[in-house]
Amino acid sequence: MRLRSLLFVPGDRPERFEKALTSGADAVILDWEDSVTPANKPRAREAVHEFVLRHAGETHLLIRINPLTSPEFEGDLVALSGLDPFAIMLPKAEGAGSVRKLAALLTPALPILPIATETPSAIFEIGSYREVSARLCGLTWGAEDLPAAIGASTARRTDGRYTPPYELARSLTLFAAHAAAVPAIETIYPDFRDLNGLRAYLGRARRDGFSGMMAIHPSQVEGINHAFTPDVSEVAWAEKVAAAFADKPDAGVIQLDGRMLDLPHLKLALRILESARR
Repeated sequence: MRLRSLLFVPGDRPERFEKALTSGADAVILDWEDSVTPANKPRAREAVHEFVLRHAGETHLLIRINPLTSPEFEGDLVALSGLDPFAIMLPKAEGAGSVRKLAALLTPALPILPIATETPSAIFEIGSYREVSARLCGLTWGAEDLPAAIGASTARRTDGRYTPPYELARSLTLFAAHAAAVPAIETIYPDFRDLNGLRAYLGRARRDGFSGMMAIHPSQVEGINHAFTPDVSEVAWAEKVAAAFADKPDAGVIQLDGRMLDLPHLKLALRILESARR
């Protein structure tokens, strides 16, 4: 499964659905939550229901429902009846308990992509996602709801980087995803016109161990896909490392191009090759 780019589309804007499918995104998130006003949620449910019925199986379609504690949640469950999307995105998730609660209500069973950091309580539950890893298709985080929940003026410095509390939330999500052996999905970059800033953001995400990212505009998709696709030089290095270790299967350390490499380098090389194959 390849989840480099996941493009959000408001559920009450059906005229954008088809365009999203042609954006090149690996997955499209049809949103019933924050991008849809309460008055438009019934219309959004109807539009998404009809679209998913026509396109399920053709691409990775996710539906972001409203939070489990929201008064809109019951309406979302009704609207999901008869649908078989790729996955359900769960906002304001609070660990394994939230995943279990949603999973018990979904028929048929569907993969779940929790947003792991949107409430203060959620931060203390992030490590529990490995208990429900079989239910997950990934793990992501958000830097918009949490500051509002605790009264912070912003989650970002003037240069766009996160302040320490939100770097912590990001890091915990990254480690939790890898502990659960599911894709770690970076959160959005809000300024879709700032492609230079996006490239720098993507460079940090790839460097740190994320394997994909959510997008809020089709213009971001190409850059995201490029950032999370190993380039020719990376693949060539990984092939050399894998071949060198294969030649010396009993060696814990090898020398290659003047560098000493050990088993963590082999693990990285194999990860790169697997990503390239996907």
